[in-house]
Amino acid sequence: MGKLHEKFAGFINNRWLVFVAAMWIQSCAGIGYLFGSISPVIKSSLNYNQRQLASLGVAKDLGDSVGFLAGSLSEILPLWGALLVGAVQNLVGYGWVWLVVTGRAPVMPLWAMCILIFIGNNGETYFNTVALVSCVQNFPKSRGPVVGILKGFAGLSGAILTQIYATIHSPDHASLIFMVAVGPAMIVIALMFIVRPVGGHRQVRPSDVTSFTFVYSVCLLLAAYLMGVMLLEDLVDLSHTVVIIFTVVLFVLLLIPFVIPVSLSFFLDPVEEPLLHETLKQEPGKSGQESPEVIFSELEDEKPKEVDLLPASERQKRIAQLQAKLFQAAAEGAVRVKRRRGPHRGEDFTLMQALIKADFWLIFFSLLLGSGSGLTVIDNLGQMSQSLGYDHAHIFVSMISIWNFLGRVGGGYFSEIIVRDYAYPRPVAMAIAQLVMAVGHIFFAFGWPGAMYVGTLLIGVGYGAHWAIVPAAASELFGLKKFGALYNFLTLANPAGSLVFSGLIASSIYDREAEKQAHGNNYLIQNSGSIFPGMFGPNEPLKCEGSVCYFLTSMIMSGFCIVAVVLSMILVHRTKIVYSNLYGKSRG
Repeated sequence: MGKLHEKFAGFINNRWLVFVAAMWIQSCAGIGYLFGSISPVIKSSLNYNQRQLASLGVAKDLGDSVGFLAGSLSEILPLWGALLVGAVQNLVGYGWVWLVVTGRAPVMPLWAMCILIFIGNNGETYFNTVALVSCVQNFPKSRGPVVGILKGFAGLSGAILTQIYATIHSPDHASLIFMVAVGPAMIVIALMFIVRPVGGHRQVRPSDVTSFTFVYSVCLLLAAYLMGVMLLEDLVDLSHTVVIIFTVVLFVLLLIPFVIPVSLSFFLDPVEEPLLHETLKQEPGKSGQESPEVIFSELEDEKPKEVDLLPASERQKRIAQLQAKLFQAAAEGAVRVKRRRGPHRGEDFTLMQALIKADFWLIFFSLLLGSGSGLTVIDNLGQMSQSLGYDHAHIFVSMISIWNFLGRVGGGYFSEIIVRDYAYPRPVAMAIAQLVMAVGHIFFAFGWPGAMYVGTLLIGVGYGAHWAIVPAAASELFGLKKFGALYNFLTLANPAGSLVFSGLIASSIYDREAEKQAHGNNYLIQNSGSIFPGMFGPNEPLKCEGSVCYFLTSMIMSGFCIVAVVLSMILVHRTKIVYSNLYGKSRG
């Protein structure tokens, strides 16, 4: 009995249990991606035009990305308390929107609806912050896979919740808003005491490789299954019983990763591997006060430039020799060791220290242009599909959610290969993702046959990859100590990009083209003096048809994605030496 009790205690504190619970929380933490499905019912119920709907979309994106409060509360409150705050915000915000849309509460002005959407979606920031902070600390040697999988499940949550909604089979489309309000809150409250740091750096085991491979396999199976189910439901008129069976299988797939902590805790011998050798124990992104750190500035001053061009093993040998000489000189008083004014790349930064670094702003603006343009597509996917003649917008919402998921999982996996096997900067993977997105925007612009399918694939994969690569790169360049604050600041790039691309560009062009089609040739004469045509037009929503609705918007976003590629490659050039120092040892 005592041994069983010990194993159960080990199970409760197993970092893989924390990881699996975080995956489940993240699977309902991407409710913002359902905005494309709930926006049509909001638009029709409240009689909004496209510009007013875009305002709600920007408020949603702000709520999803303004995580300063979440980052601060996660350092003050216990992590379960931060999750509880997020669950309450989600329930109150979207619950009130549901009451307004269904007529159970009085209609509110647009600014008040924006506040409600902001509050409801801001709950996501608590879910994301707690899940990422806990699991990155539990798996400091596997940041890419951990971040990619967790953010992947957040991206897949749109497809998961859509499938659950199909099971409910309610003719009232507003019930989707009710599900968005209640479902995530229930799941988070049920799991909030499990997700927390458990000291994973002392639990490095050979089983980790097998466990990650198993999780990746489940992720691919889950994505393929959801894709097949969505396509089948779109092409064939299935009975409600079959839809329920599909949803039950979905829940089984989501539960499969639970076998990892169970097997590790109850069926395998939990013997820890020896800790890393002292010289290799220092984690990337973790600073110390030992002598090697103190004289790092002197080492940089004395190191010949040609040393950086040597192979990794030879470079480390030469740096070690130079370091030994500096130690001896410092001990004899020949060198006066300088105390650094601030941390170097790869050490722990505070947010204020990071804000004065060019690398941090390169990441921010590259993310703004790349993810901001992708988010604009996600938010406008319902109108984009309708303009090209597709009746079932929710299919594309689900598809881009699945590609978003695969982009996050794949982005974490391949960026980890880049840094582990080649010691090359992780942001190069971000440049590749942005190039893929630039091509995807061109498909949307021209509206070729099948463009919606190809476009959702390319934009979904590229957009998703950003959210696996950026958090891992930020933790490597600026440390783990203040990771929550750093991550939540970087996420501000999402609403900033959405404000520019969706709130100012896409909605204005859409409404202008819609009014052109509604009023014919008289449009130019009647509205020649208006900067934003349609902003003060009739209350009845206008619809635009044809690829012209989003042609100019998509071409603009494609161009900005190319600019993002350039910014990412500048960051790659600036951080080559950093990644060689962080990961060159493992190759040498």
